[in-house]
Amino acid sequence: MGRRSRKTQPKAPPASSVVVIPDDDSPEDLFSSYANKATRTIEPEGIEKLCSDLGIEHTDVRILILAWKMSAAKMGYFTRAEWQNGFAALRADSMYALSRALTELEKKVRRASKEEFLEFYTYAFNYCLTEDMQKTVETESVCELLGMVLGLQFPAQAGKLVEYLKLQTEYKAINKDQWSGFYRFCTEISFPDMANYDENSCYPSVIDGFAEWMKEGKI
Repeated sequence: MGRRSRKTQPKAPPASSVVVIPDDDSPEDLFSSYANKATRTIEPEGIEKLCSDLGIEHTDVRILILAWKMSAAKMGYFTRAEWQNGFAALRADSMYALSRALTELEKKVRRASKEEFLEFYTYAFNYCLTEDMQKTVETESVCELLGMVLGLQFPAQAGKLVEYLKLQTEYKAINKDQWSGFYRFCTEISFPDMANYDENSCYPSVIDGFAEWMKEGKI
């Protein structure tokens, strides 16, 4: 009889490229594994571990989407009730299901209607108000948030807004009205020609400055 041929086994991917998502624990067990035992709350360190287990960076929009679905009140902290709300809203019962649900939801947010997207967009700014009575977010943080959130549906506009905000020196922080104005601008004004922009309209002055900058040929 002839010699048996050995089947070639596929090579395993490098260990550094493998993301192991725990899938044995219930949402309650998972919460306990990430929560600070003393405060019974998932704190920044626990969220970093969560991101690592999900195979995403802490700046990934999916972690912000998770906070949104949890109705998380404080940036960097998830309570037990918020965690349970998030898993229920995403219809997830395991870490693997959570990972898939967040990926699918990100795709849906990119295609969301104006009303649905505005809900997430508004939440993102409010989530960044970390102190009592805080009304504004530093421009540097707003630039990151614009790329992460507004960039989902309006990447060209978000990119130029970020470029402008980094170059200008007048605005050190952005308030909620200005943040809302960025989104309204994207839904109402033709871009990049700005043909229908009216300088006498009721946009915040930061938008007027951006429009003037664009019309000067900074495109």
